[in-house]
Amino acid sequence: MLGTEPIFTIDAELAEIVDLGGTPYGGRRFVGILGGRVTGARLNGRILSGGADWQIIRSDRAADISARYIIESEDGAHIRVASDGLRHGPPEIIERLGRGDRVDPALYYFRTAMRFETAAASVDWLNRILAVARGRREARSVRLDVYEVT
Repeated sequence: MLGTEPIFTIDAELAEIVDLGGTPYGGRRFVGILGGRVTGARLNGRILSGGADWQIIRSDRAADISARYIIESEDGAHIRVASDGLRHGPPEIIERLGRGDRVDPALYYFRTAMRFETAAASVDWLNRILAVARGRREARSVRLDVYEVT
């Protein structure tokens, strides 16, 4: 069961997409994570630069997403984030996203399953939860509303 309100929201700033081309596994893409903010009822902080989102564009045109990055909480705790998900939708909507157009997130599917890891006692609760996020892709950023699975 999911909570009705996000426990926090991630606003990540993204680098330009690096298209590695078609491989035997699908179209590979790399998107660097430059930074960003984390705000919400259960966690506030910033995203450190240096993370990345590795994507495979599958034969059915869905983006298989695998992102890894670090959140630094307001009190200085470091949290490793592992986020794996899917983004897909009608071809014309995906084309609009690719151009950087603002698109209503109700018109496409963007969800991730999230796990966290930290040594900090202040946010130790993150080590023991699973989360699901609803995403929204912007031209140079992504927004994830993160919900705890209870």
